[in-house]
Amino acid sequence: MLNTTIGKLRVTGFLEGLSFLFLLFISMPLKYIWDIPEFVTYNGMIHGALFVLYVLVVGYVTYQVRWSKKWMIGALAASVIPFGNFVLDHKLKGRFPEHQTERAAG
Repeated sequence: MLNTTIGKLRVTGFLEGLSFLFLLFISMPLKYIWDIPEFVTYNGMIHGALFVLYVLVVGYVTYQVRWSKKWMIGALAASVIPFGNFVLDHKLKGRFPEHQTERAAG
């Protein structure tokens, strides 16, 4: 999957989305309900790094695949909506099937 441009975005989006959900639904309750802030500190750093990587990969994909501004903005918006990256992943599988497998060596 990492052999294609869209594949790189899908993997990065999955990891970023997973870290976002972990931050929202595990780390934040631990901090505010049970007064254990350490999880937010560490998961926040990991999520922040993955978010920056995701934004860079979206820029790379926009350039390589010649995405429209609509796709670029949609991909960026998906990263700040819970479960958004997973919805985007589903749309990418249907919209860009030619980018799902490694291109044959010519």
